[in-house]
Amino acid sequence: MKIVIIGLGSIGRKILKSLSGEGHTLTIIDEDKDLIESLIEKYDVFGIVGNGACMDIQKEAGAQDADLVIALTKNDELNVFACLVSKRLGVDHTVARVRNPDYREQIIQLRDDLGISMVVNPERETANEIFNLINLPSVSSMEHFAEGKVLLVEVVAHKECTLVGESLISLGKKLKSKVLVCAVQRGDEVVIPSGGFVIQDGDRIHFTADAKNLGSFLEEANLVKSPFKNIMIVGGGKIGYYLADALSTKKYVVKLIEEDETKADDLAEALPRVTVACGNGTQHDLLMEEGIDAMDAFVALTDVDEENMIVSMFANKKNVKKTITRIESDDLFGMLDDLGISNTVSPKQVVASRIISYARALSNSIGSNVQTMYQLVNNQVEALEFVAKKPGRIYGTPLKDLTIKKNCLIACTIRNNRVMIPNGNSEIRLGDNVVVVTTQKNFDDLEDVFE
Repeated sequence: MKIVIIGLGSIGRKILKSLSGEGHTLTIIDEDKDLIESLIEKYDVFGIVGNGACMDIQKEAGAQDADLVIALTKNDELNVFACLVSKRLGVDHTVARVRNPDYREQIIQLRDDLGISMVVNPERETANEIFNLINLPSVSSMEHFAEGKVLLVEVVAHKECTLVGESLISLGKKLKSKVLVCAVQRGDEVVIPSGGFVIQDGDRIHFTADAKNLGSFLEEANLVKSPFKNIMIVGGGKIGYYLADALSTKKYVVKLIEEDETKADDLAEALPRVTVACGNGTQHDLLMEEGIDAMDAFVALTDVDEENMIVSMFANKKNVKKTITRIESDDLFGMLDDLGISNTVSPKQVVASRIISYARALSNSIGSNVQTMYQLVNNQVEALEFVAKKPGRIYGTPLKDLTIKKNCLIACTIRNNRVMIPNGNSEIRLGDNVVVVTTQKNFDDLEDVFE
């Protein structure tokens, strides 16, 4: 595909990094000349310096021939106008980052008129992800395949759960609820496990499951935690606002701490069901005064990664059942497990993943066979949903008689809306949706998975 990316901030660079190795023709536009030159040197891309909302700049970038234009500048209005210009040039698919909540309803109503195929809001998307983590206390992350029929779930094994000390073969015999463990992170190591792999305390386990069976599996594995009630949020930015609003409309008792007095007053008025406290949420005395040791969940959402890490560690020391930490710097992820920080969110990662999945799905419609894609374990693992839509040598043959490439795993198949966890005797048939988990990169077709 030919893709134009306008705005090379943290999200734009993350998307560029992912898409640059997939055979697309990429053109980047930004007003920062030094940034454009450095990215041209690093990646095999074309670069234009200028305002991406200007028609002449888009023409110079070849947007009129593009399959997809992605507008990710820091300015909402510029992103919307850039998409409108792209639409005028004949681009069928555009993505705009729009952060201002005041524009939400207008953008939805005017999306077709504005020429926008997809709108992404990093703060709202991140708040939704945190909300889901709080709703499922034992789950660290969860992604959806096959329109929600298949879940890719991450949990952390602990001493009390029935998984620890068991091999994957023994678990398959012992547990009635069928899931497939497809990736395990142990310290800095990531493993695509075989049947003899033994789960240890502290392993971060990624498994696929039929959405209808997730609850029963968590119960069998002794991974069910009692529902949360009391939630503390530190940081009253857009993510904190969206999250507090969503939680307070449900069963949760929410306390939000914001340091800026004017912002705290505005939040208190906008969120009548939330207790808003004004103060520095990284201070020990304030956290104790506001009852951190009585909280079920603690969410650190300041703009400073190190502050979020420190207060999350303090929440863990106070035996808060679940802490969720906002982390933006990729360089910090390697030390988080050692610090006891197991649940993290990154707005740039959340949005980049959504846009990359959209690009993959679009590419699927014009050549590639990837329906959905997620990146796991700090981008070390990819989970790909393929559509078996063209005849090939792999169909109708038991998986045990096929040679799968190293560090690849067939995680599940979906046939006629039925989710199947595969074994050696399972076959892939034309028309199936197939989820593959791998540490390899740049697979475009299901047959790429096999030798």
